[in-house]
Amino acid sequence: MQVSEQIKEAIGSQSNEDAILWLDEKTSKLETDKNVRDLYMSYSLLASKFDKNIPLKFEGEVSGALSYLDSHNANLLEAARIYLLAKVLEIDDGFYGPKVANIIQVADTTELETFLKFLVLLPEPETYKSTAVEALRTNISVIFDAITLNNPYPAKYFNDQQWNQMYLKAAFMERDLSQIQSVDERANADLARIISDYAHERWAASRKIDPMFWRPVSKFLNDTLLKDMQRLLGSEDVYENRAGVLCCYYSENKEALKLLEPYNNLKTEIETNKLTWNTLKK
Repeated sequence: MQVSEQIKEAIGSQSNEDAILWLDEKTSKLETDKNVRDLYMSYSLLASKFDKNIPLKFEGEVSGALSYLDSHNANLLEAARIYLLAKVLEIDDGFYGPKVANIIQVADTTELETFLKFLVLLPEPETYKSTAVEALRTNISVIFDAITLNNPYPAKYFNDQQWNQMYLKAAFMERDLSQIQSVDERANADLARIISDYAHERWAASRKIDPMFWRPVSKFLNDTLLKDMQRLLGSEDVYENRAGVLCCYYSENKEALKLLEPYNNLKTEIETNKLTWNTLKK
């Protein structure tokens, strides 16, 4: 079953019959008579047909696109918007692809948030990478969060430079770094250097750093970062101690592992799975 049809079933079970009939009519017309004006008009009318205040609900276990909608607390309007975009792209990506891009270019904040949050559900999502990267430049937190937090898109499609930009800005904007997916898999030497440089700037200004920020450095502990680890381990902040121990433990660096000798209690917690990056602040 195509993604659009999965979403359509979920929408249909919670929407009024008139709205679904209208949606069926519009998508059928867009398939038989490809028309740009009809697409734009249909998209703009979704807000009058589907209620943004009604959360999409699912009975029993769900998977695939429905699981993603469920985990992101999608509402009816969000689901309807993603359904329409996915549907027309499935019909004719070559014709409708540029039109979908135009819709997103003029989207309001709520529409853009929906697009970014559920971008991975669209056919050929990499086509819209420029929109996702552009979202990193915003200071509007809901837009930045939509692409950055709880979203697999950046890890799948961003290059290292784009990923590093996102990670650093998330720290700068004081977002919840634990909600960024695939941090370990996307760790890289440049990011480790950037993290250390940024930390030194913060320390010089007597400002705090989220201990989660250090997670990507484990495999790249050079002399400078080893000194950073010593600072974390010697900190009066227990969360910084934990971050330092986690970084050193997973580093496979002999010098880093030596630093852990006084911290057998925390090493034991890691080995028994009591201390992980997910439990760092608990």
